[in-house]
Amino acid sequence: MNTSIIRYILGLVLKMEAALMILPCIVALVYGEYKGLLSYLSVLCICAIIGFISTHKKPESHVFYLKEGCVATSLSWIILSIMGCLPFVITQEIPSFTDALFETISGFTTTGASILSDVESLSYCNIFWRSLTHWIYEDDVNDPEKAVNAYNALKEWGMQISLGSVTTQPGIATSSYNFADSIFALTPSASSPDVISGKDNVYQMCFSDPNQGTASAKYISEQKLGEKVFIIWKSDDNYSTGIKDKFVAEAETLGLNVVGNATFTADSKNDFTVQLTQAKQAGADLLFLPIYYDAASLILTQANAMGYAPKFFGVDGMDGILTQANFDTSLAEGVMLLTPFNADDEDEATQHFVKAYQEKYNETPIQFAADAYDCVYAYKQALETAGCTPDMSAADINAKLKETFPTITFTGLTGDGAGITWDSTGAVSKSPKGMVIKDGAYVGMD
Repeated sequence: MNTSIIRYILGLVLKMEAALMILPCIVALVYGEYKGLLSYLSVLCICAIIGFISTHKKPESHVFYLKEGCVATSLSWIILSIMGCLPFVITQEIPSFTDALFETISGFTTTGASILSDVESLSYCNIFWRSLTHWIYEDDVNDPEKAVNAYNALKEWGMQISLGSVTTQPGIATSSYNFADSIFALTPSASSPDVISGKDNVYQMCFSDPNQGTASAKYISEQKLGEKVFIIWKSDDNYSTGIKDKFVAEAETLGLNVVGNATFTADSKNDFTVQLTQAKQAGADLLFLPIYYDAASLILTQANAMGYAPKFFGVDGMDGILTQANFDTSLAEGVMLLTPFNADDEDEATQHFVKAYQEKYNETPIQFAADAYDCVYAYKQALETAGCTPDMSAADINAKLKETFPTITFTGLTGDGAGITWDSTGAVSKSPKGMVIKDGAYVGMD
């Protein structure tokens, strides 16, 4: 085993932890917490000294196999946790080494468990360090069960307000917990009515599925985009089902000719030959796709392979198809969709956001990013209007926001610029924009 490379990696880890501990030192200095400052400086110095000694001599060999990786990773977690828990013990705010170690391990491994019943009783420097080690976000990974686990981890951390879950299925699962726990939620893009139904403290930023279905049917009819429409939708997804149902109902009212529809599920989303063959045989000249861009990219690819070239019309879930990995974006030329955000808008706020996003992530933001951005600033406006302060409980903030959100008009990046409003059920009111993909970019159709 190459112990020299393991020693070098552990030294780098300790130097990194030492650098991170500068931050709680600054917090302790600002708030005059000199006992905390001394504890963090002591541990910082120990980490830095050992780190510099361990990395002073370069590894004898840079050969790095699986066993070295396993040992280095395991020891890194152990060392990070042991050194990271020492300030809690030295300040006696978590006097038990075992409890302090558990709290730190829980943070670094993002499990969300805690031995603390009152986090706010800690000194500011220890609250800061705990927040840093526990991180402050969780990924719902589009899985309802994992989304609930993530929600509980954030609740244990001390969450006062929530951005909810990103997508519909996890959003339905977590919103009931928001309601039961009186923690206000504003979800950027979980758009099914089931997310907010019966929960007066769960609000949406993305316009709802029924509205998208109705608006799409009207747009296709008014613009005379197709004479024969075929729908491919996902039957085990509330998002897709909700849009499809409203589209069909509105199409019937408008006299729009829907010649058929075909479904797929999460288990059958890789082969659309049957659905495309049905559409082609029905003579459909427009495919309506109330689905997300990952499945849509496969539909476009497979339609091209079989020589079938109808028009394609999607909804906000289609936004992002140009960033889909391993997809020939030239196939998306001419694809139409309704979305609340256009990165090419020339207003100052949009251009500032797009420039900052591109500099940070090296890609153009899509509507999901804009919706989340709007959530943060809608929260800011509502919290300031309601007079909420950081020391308020989640329940008190929840009560204030329920009163305030239906009364504000928020101007953000999404919508048509007329302002975004909410009713007391949490439903958002804003208008989508008709977009078409042209020369590899989204261009307004109106």
